[in-house]
Amino acid sequence: MHPWNAPILDSLRSGLERLPHAILVHGARGVGKLALAERIAQLLLCEHADEARRPCDACDACRWYLAGNHPDFRRLEPEALMKEPPADEEEGGAKRSKQPSLVIRVEQVRALGDFLYVGSHRGKRRVALVHPAEDMNPHAANALLKGLEEPPAGAVFVLVSHRPARLLPTVRSRCVAIPVPIPAAGVARAWLAEQGAKDAERWLAYAGGAPLRGLEYAADAQAYDRAIRSPGPVEDRDDLERLAEALQKSACDRAFSAFGLAPKYGASTAATPPGQARAWLAYARAMGQDRLLVRHPLNVALFAADILAARPPELK
Repeated sequence: MHPWNAPILDSLRSGLERLPHAILVHGARGVGKLALAERIAQLLLCEHADEARRPCDACDACRWYLAGNHPDFRRLEPEALMKEPPADEEEGGAKRSKQPSLVIRVEQVRALGDFLYVGSHRGKRRVALVHPAEDMNPHAANALLKGLEEPPAGAVFVLVSHRPARLLPTVRSRCVAIPVPIPAAGVARAWLAEQGAKDAERWLAYAGGAPLRGLEYAADAQAYDRAIRSPGPVEDRDDLERLAEALQKSACDRAFSAFGLAPKYGASTAATPPGQARAWLAYARAMGQDRLLVRHPLNVALFAADILAARPPELK
């Protein structure tokens, strides 16, 4: 877990016995929400006699959890994000022919039934972590809602979300929200320096202040710099993601300039006349929608050409 999120864990530890059956850890991408949620799950499962020392990393429960085999913990996420992808063999021995799923499927949620509605192996809590929660397809979200509405005794749901507005309102209403803010700039810069990130100030700005994203950008600075400075046709899906992000952030910076404000992301320092603010804002909003599509099975080259052609004339 990252140091700026320690106070959140401390506050949960102090009210451990009063924790609700479902919590929603949400905030900007790159602020350490998943690491915090994983630590919360370990806190709930830890068996140390002194609650103030949980999670202790030393008891049997902590060791099993850290090894990834605690019997009272389940993790739901899209196949594409799984650290251990599904087996290559389908039922009957047939070879898998499709790409890993980008969504959490209803079958994954339904599989929780045998876990949640059977007694705990350790006689304590059972924890299900869902990440990212907005990646549940509608059927999966409705299946999870049943568990949230009538939670089994001792079951706790920990949902992690980058975009909680995309969750079903009924799902959000049954969770206690735990916002994870962007850390102070000084704290973030100090952490990036400890990680050995080069040009940390620039990439932290490009990340909107989110340290983990800033570290990711700094680690692949050449590719991101190319997308920012020379946006052009691409044929690789990773390059397409970088291009779409660079175009959106450049558009935001141009809009800020039109309003007489300093650029937020450092993606563009060009002066923009006030009359162009609406065009840049419209393009930034459009790119926000397009960025959600870049991991879908579309033609990379054609999609890149389309978003480049849609730019206001000043950026072409």
